[in-house]
Amino acid sequence: MKHSPWHWVPSLFAAEEIPASIVTYVAVLMFLQTDTTPAMATCYCGFLFIPWVLKSFLRSHVRRIGLFRRQIQWLELCIVGVLMGLAFVFLRRILSLTLPLSLFLVLFVLSLLTAWHELAARMYYERMLRSREQRFYNTPKILASQSAVVLTYGMLIMLVGALQVIFRRIPRSWNEGCYLVAGVFLLFTLYHLFALRRPSVRDARQLGSPIDAVRDEIRVIDRIRHKAHWFPYVVGLTLLLLPQSLMFYSRVLFLYMSKAEGGMGCTIQEIGFAQGTIGVIAFSIGLLLGRQLLHWIDIRRVFWWLAVALGLSPIVYLMMTFEPPSSLMVLSAATFQAQFFFGFGLNVVRYFVRYISGERYRNTINVLYIPLVATVMLPAMAASGWLATLLGFRLFFLLDVLTAPIAWLYLYLKIRPTLTLI
Repeated sequence: MKHSPWHWVPSLFAAEEIPASIVTYVAVLMFLQTDTTPAMATCYCGFLFIPWVLKSFLRSHVRRIGLFRRQIQWLELCIVGVLMGLAFVFLRRILSLTLPLSLFLVLFVLSLLTAWHELAARMYYERMLRSREQRFYNTPKILASQSAVVLTYGMLIMLVGALQVIFRRIPRSWNEGCYLVAGVFLLFTLYHLFALRRPSVRDARQLGSPIDAVRDEIRVIDRIRHKAHWFPYVVGLTLLLLPQSLMFYSRVLFLYMSKAEGGMGCTIQEIGFAQGTIGVIAFSIGLLLGRQLLHWIDIRRVFWWLAVALGLSPIVYLMMTFEPPSSLMVLSAATFQAQFFFGFGLNVVRYFVRYISGERYRNTINVLYIPLVATVMLPAMAASGWLATLLGFRLFFLLDVLTAPIAWLYLYLKIRPTLTLI
């Protein structure tokens, strides 16, 4: 029986975002609530992006293996096991390691499996659907994935916060929350055992080792290095993303840290609602509006609109250091504004990725998971906790705001003359 893509496209990409949200967004609160310093928390979370940096080297090997449907099913079963292991870590340390280090090791394995799953899912999607169908299902993909982010990032944190009130024990609360996530993901896994269609032509397995895959990727990188202006484009992308890289985890630190430490002292329920629910919805609206705008207008004509919007979010957090929100409603409104700018402006990154890597990542939903983007963001993300602690949040966000004009000036001088290249 031939199933409609509606039977598997939304569920496949919603399932993908459940573990991805944990390692990308929720992890920083996990570390902070296990007595990890802000500097070490952002450092651990930054290192969790390493599998996304190395994903490009894994790509050729995943394609050589083929059998994408089977890869997805096995990966999802493994992810269920790691999520259950994550729940276990909160009550029992592994290998006599400290809780933060044990937590990092399990989350790193989860990040690796999630990056692999993203590759297999994207290749399965491209194999099963024609180009016209892929364009049609891009919007449902985004809606399904961002809905999963809201439920994982927002609702999970609020649930864990409620459990902390009930149990009065932070590890027990995270333990129960992770078991719940594992159970939900298991339902997706069981559904995909039957819902994922077999390809009309059997996937071909190609001989080759991981070393061969790395060699293939090195040849691709070498071709990129021979493109005209590739280095100014990488530098421009790094500077353009620097404000968001510095703020990626520090905004959560600012909300979570006590007022005596310069933060706002929010509960994790408030963070879950403002950042994980309202913020993700705002990010999704901005992302979709930006994508739709690029369907109507060539990216070169709206390049500066997107570039400027991407650098505006830190202003909102800087203003909150002077005038803290008086209520959860005001905090949510400020978060909505900041995250909308982030989502809308993030579409400009596609111009840089398309120039450097071609159409290779056209079906990647979240550009944060593209290896080039993850690479240029990782150092600032990892160091943001240390910088915020050293400078204080007000000075940190002020410097963050000032990085945006530097990026715009560099783009004007180095990138503007070459905007007609693609």
